Amino acid sequence: MQYTRQERLKGGNTMKNRMTIKGAYLGAGAGLVLFALFGLLPGSLLGGAAGLKAAGMLFGLPLEPTLAARAIVLMAMLAGVSVAGIVIVSACTTLGWLIGRLVESAEHHHEMREAMGHR
Repeated sequence: MQYTRQERLKGGNTMKNRMTIKGAYLGAGAGLVLFALFGLLPGSLLGGAAGLKAAGMLFGLPLEPTLAARAIVLMAMLAGVSVAGIVIVSACTTLGWLIGRLVESAEHHHEMREAMGHR
């Protein structure tokens, strides 16, 4: 795809942004799927274990099924799921963005070689 000098100066940056944004969106979508498959259960399990440990330190073991103890375990489980989701989705989004940058760089390199007359 050949652009005039004016189009490159004015809109060359929009193509770069489009490729990186598309890569980031694809990475985020893949990250959500991976989180649903591999992050939801381990996040709640590890968060629940941490919540049981914290509630046990506060109220003593064996833990009685009181409202406060259950609330601590619930909050810890939610925190574990949230941390797992943030980590997985952020990592996949960053990976998708980087792949978009690589594709954009390869296209730019190809265009520059064509403009110089190389094949």
